[in-house]
Amino acid sequence: MPLSSPRRSALVDQVIDALRNQITSGEWPVGSRIPTETALVERLGVARNTLREAVRALAHNGLLDIRQGSGTYVVATSELAGVMHRRFTDADPQHIAELRSTLESSAARLAAKRRTERDLQQLDAVLARREAAWDSRDAESFITADATLHLAVVAASHNDVLTALYADLGAVLRAFLRLDVGHELRPENHMDHARLVEAIRAGDEELAGSEAASYAFRCLPER
Repeated sequence: MPLSSPRRSALVDQVIDALRNQITSGEWPVGSRIPTETALVERLGVARNTLREAVRALAHNGLLDIRQGSGTYVVATSELAGVMHRRFTDADPQHIAELRSTLESSAARLAAKRRTERDLQQLDAVLARREAAWDSRDAESFITADATLHLAVVAASHNDVLTALYADLGAVLRAFLRLDVGHELRPENHMDHARLVEAIRAGDEELAGSEAASYAFRCLPER
């Protein structure tokens, strides 16, 4: 349904909410290019200036990245995620690895204790998707699949605060992984995550925690 409002400022807010919902719902995932201005104007039934103001607001908040000549891309799923993306974009990779290790190790231990049958089915599915992405040799697809698996492990912890924090850090962690993986998937860089999933299935908190912690440092250069 087209959006309408007697006041332009209220209409812009409605457009911002509509665009934000497309991002938070996963309809426009991180890394994807949003529809063209023409398509969005037609979909929402608003003027181009109104749409542009809403897009600029979301870009200012860190959810969108406007790239001249290329389009507008989703870079975060929330304002907090956008802030974290800007704040940590140039962070020391060693420090990002240490953060990953801390969060993912704690989450994996909790997942081994709290996982449900549904969690295990989800982990099996995303693990298979990750391996298929590796076999395809499509680096970007692999990065997305790998990030999805790690988020599924954190979600299996059933700690909503930890899961939300990890999700908000998603863009930062994907950028770190993209730097490690590069444009080409090399056999020597493959990390088997099956042991992590099996440790969670077995309820082995110690092994799950140590497996999750180890992944963050394997691609770092030696100092």
